Amino acid sequence: MTLPDIAPPLLRWYEQNKRTLPFRTVSTPYRVWVSEIMLQQTRVSAALPYFERFMAELPTVADLAACDPERLHKLWEGLGYYSRVRNLQKAAQIVMEQHGGALPADYDALLKLPGVGTYTAGAIASISFGLPVPAVDGNVLRVFARILNDGRDVTRPDVKKDLTACVMELQPPERPGDYNQALMELGALVCLPGGAPLCSECPLRGLCAARALGVQETLPVKAPPAAKRTQHWTVALVLDMENRRVLLQQRPQKGLLAGLWQPVLLEGARSAMQTEQALAALGVTARAVEPLTPARHVFSHLVWEMDGFACAAQSCAPPPGCVWAGRAEVDGVYTLPGAFKAYRPVLKKYL
Repeated sequence: MTLPDIAPPLLRWYEQNKRTLPFRTVSTPYRVWVSEIMLQQTRVSAALPYFERFMAELPTVADLAACDPERLHKLWEGLGYYSRVRNLQKAAQIVMEQHGGALPADYDALLKLPGVGTYTAGAIASISFGLPVPAVDGNVLRVFARILNDGRDVTRPDVKKDLTACVMELQPPERPGDYNQALMELGALVCLPGGAPLCSECPLRGLCAARALGVQETLPVKAPPAAKRTQHWTVALVLDMENRRVLLQQRPQKGLLAGLWQPVLLEGARSAMQTEQALAALGVTARAVEPLTPARHVFSHLVWEMDGFACAAQSCAPPPGCVWAGRAEVDGVYTLPGAFKAYRPVLKKYL
């Protein structure tokens, strides 16, 4: 198959239309790495304030490696997928121990770091070190599926391998980083998902096989996602009204939301009386005073359906795995995952 020569028009478009982003303005390997990890499963607009705050507090690999894990989680609070930041710190510690504190200019060495897959390694290697390697994410797969009118399932490993080979065949070896970024930018700004590409704005519209056939909105093809499991939980906002504190419970150190903090969480849907009885079993005497608005949180593989109660509690020693936290500690110390954001207004009302 003869591939269209997309690099010249693509790079011209990128030079004129690329967004001004902080990790491009000051583009060190460390900043590129952190930005790429943050942008996994996260929109650029949502990630930018986190990136700026993260860099202000942890400007070097050494700072990240040495950061207290509780503080690290707090810096990440609201971004979700917390395994990303835990792997980021593990990788930083390896970089300090094995690479003298500098990310290695070696694709295979980057791949060995926790949390760094083929895309992230390719992005760092090509953007920061000018290495001729691919950086193929969902944006790039979408662009190439349309350019080549490839109707195969792009989530299949063999299809991704084929499309990656096409990406590399067209990559100008003197500008791998710009080429990879241009493809990502085109997918983010023009060759949009959901059947809504902005073809009239695309620098590759005259080279796109799918557009020539009028089928660009049907691509890429993806297998339907697996159905998510649903779990029901009762949230107990246990409040020491007199001292304006809430009881927080730490999640297990492994598994979903590992090591983060949450209101007391009880499995299943429970009545006010059942909630009070469950708290009593933990050693907390409390009375349900206000029903909470039902909330729903969707994880990548799981759905939580939640309701519950604000509970007025007698001051006591916290049960094992729990702490009493005032407003300043909730805001500045303990990391509450986004799954519980619906209950922050209630916390603010009482604390």
